[in-house]
Amino acid sequence: MRWGPCSRIGTPQGRRERTGYTILLHTTCWYVAARVFSKSLFASYTQALEGLRATLDPASCTCPAGAHPTDVDDEYGVEAGVSMLSEAGRAVFAEEYGLEDEELAAFDCEAFLAGLADGAAARMREAHEELFGSVDVSHLDARFLQEHGGIDIVALQEAIRRSREDNTGPVALWSARRWLSGQVPDEERIGLFLSLWMGIAQTYEGLPPSYARDLVPALDTIDADASCEHPRHPWSATTHVDSRCEAVVHLYAPEDDPNTPVPVELSARELRECPAHYAGLAAAPRSPALGRSPPATGIPVPVQRSLNDLSSLM
Repeated sequence: MRWGPCSRIGTPQGRRERTGYTILLHTTCWYVAARVFSKSLFASYTQALEGLRATLDPASCTCPAGAHPTDVDDEYGVEAGVSMLSEAGRAVFAEEYGLEDEELAAFDCEAFLAGLADGAAARMREAHEELFGSVDVSHLDARFLQEHGGIDIVALQEAIRRSREDNTGPVALWSARRWLSGQVPDEERIGLFLSLWMGIAQTYEGLPPSYARDLVPALDTIDADASCEHPRHPWSATTHVDSRCEAVVHLYAPEDDPNTPVPVELSARELRECPAHYAGLAAAPRSPALGRSPPATGIPVPVQRSLNDLSSLM
């Protein structure tokens, strides 16, 4: 069964739909690739792009050099894609942007559309591997393992502090795999687990299934039902990234960072290693950060509208 617009290519309306939906798929693929962790939606995008691409012959292009539309992205791309779906929409679009007939016709050029489809398909393939494939973080061993085999907790915390480098996810994944390996000395347990926790918590847009595959089992090693009679645990004294890093670094290198937000009465090893302390940490980052697609209200309105239009035809 052919995807909707592909079955109507022989009609003027089918060709209008081919142009409009190719532009929309191109324009919205960046958002899907970055924010939507759904294999079924990736499959639908791929199916639609392959179906459209099969109807396009780049060799048929007779456009003069430089005639193809440029910067068909963001809200302009969504507007262009939606407008191309109908004669009325095209007329309004041409009037709004002052397009001559030949300029409007360039949107239908099969070479132009093939380039958009190929680019979108390549991005979706790349993103599929990033989101659902295997992530190699073994290169981080050189940064986070010391010569004697111990873990450099301070280096982990320094990496987390540099969140602008988009390294919090890899730090969390490396920490999770080390945790699951069982090669964690008792004195490094809380530092490694806090690095895992912080790597997840500081990745504000969430981590994809390729990360959750190891992160969730690591969190699951903690007894979620653990309880205690302690009124507070050390981590409750930290409120933001810097204070959390200071608290962890102080544990492992107090001479380098003598300040800590953790008060003396909460600094006992018994409180740090309390099973209920671990349970609270393990429960906190799951829902917002691991393998979840953003809510519909978090999707830019033009993108959401085009996704709705596309999904009705996929």
